[in-house]
Amino acid sequence: MASNAFFPATINQNLFGLSTSATVAINEQSRSMEAAGKTVYRLGFGQSPFPVPETVVQALKDHAHEKDYLPVRGLPELRQAIAGFVNRRKGTHADASDVIIGPGSKELMFLLQLSYYGELIIPAPCWVSYAPQAQIIGRRITRVATKIENNLLLMPEELEAICQQDPERSRLVILNYPSNPTGTAYDTKTLQGLAEVARKYKVLVLSDEIYGELLYHGHADSIAAYYPEGTIISGGLSKWCGAGGWRLGFFVFPKGLKRLEDAMAVCASETFTSTSAPIQYAAVTAFQPSEAIDAYLDLARNILAVIGPYVYHLLESNNISMPKPEGGFYLFPDFSYYRETLLKKGIRTDEELFARLLNETGVALLPGSAFGVPASQFTARLSYVDFDGAALMAAAKTQILDNQFVEQHCAKMITGLNSMCTWLKA
Repeated sequence: MASNAFFPATINQNLFGLSTSATVAINEQSRSMEAAGKTVYRLGFGQSPFPVPETVVQALKDHAHEKDYLPVRGLPELRQAIAGFVNRRKGTHADASDVIIGPGSKELMFLLQLSYYGELIIPAPCWVSYAPQAQIIGRRITRVATKIENNLLLMPEELEAICQQDPERSRLVILNYPSNPTGTAYDTKTLQGLAEVARKYKVLVLSDEIYGELLYHGHADSIAAYYPEGTIISGGLSKWCGAGGWRLGFFVFPKGLKRLEDAMAVCASETFTSTSAPIQYAAVTAFQPSEAIDAYLDLARNILAVIGPYVYHLLESNNISMPKPEGGFYLFPDFSYYRETLLKKGIRTDEELFARLLNETGVALLPGSAFGVPASQFTARLSYVDFDGAALMAAAKTQILDNQFVEQHCAKMITGLNSMCTWLKA
């Protein structure tokens, strides 16, 4: 049939060169390989390994009957609960009117870039979707190549150098900490310096704190404490609550950006309309003060705080370098020590490296180029979450959290890591 030829395939040119999100693609590929009976060490997809807290699951069951459309900005009780949650942890002074709920923070980030006309500034490496969203919308993108001595984080002087080039330009800078993909976090001094530069040039800051509750030491400092008038806080349920598939995120706006919040609400009304009602009702339980939630978070942090350093030292002992992890569940290893060996194998890019690695060892990693780093640098994002989170939480209540604990409960992941190191040396 020739009917398809009648309709020309006119595609938005901003989409040229883009492909499926790397994080989504690696998850789908891993599932396909496992379905074919192959062993896959799933170190690529960044999904929380821990179960959703029982109290939150029960709340979802209790509200499964909720079927009505909720307000575009979100369930009032949930907006109030999130305002309190952020205030307790960040030292902010938000109220329910400052909060907007969306089907994942990713959707809200897209609507923010659609609503705010300005240049996007992001560190490299950074999360895979910031830049593609800006490209789809047609925004100018400036990547800042970060340094290993700065833990691959954006520094105040680097932001200053960009802003000095055109002081009047509207700009949006996204800070993500603990970082996806590096696992590192900004210290207070650096946040204060970034806040000073942002205030000087009236830069809008999106503080992506989706991993903030998973800092090993438990204290999540925020740039909003130092630049409250120009910082939007982004968060959700996916990482700290183990509920990525529930798709619930939030933004907390400063009072002075009400027009921008209103503009986003207009876009939301014409796109997703409202976030799932049962999920929103259940999320109230997640964000309200709770000893059960606090205990859950303490357990998750303590587990990650022993696994992350274990993996870090294992890789480092095999001449793979990276910043030390401080939170979340990611590392950003650099394999350039093995450059000559890889070149002899005909491998010249990180994509070629990790395609071969997956096919020959079953180890799934994401290439650093997906996070804005040149493919020739042989970097990757590694997610140290290939373990049974529920089993580890149960065991952690009675066992000492040390290297022996990791070796006992994360044997598959360690096998994969050792296989990778052996393959690199071959």
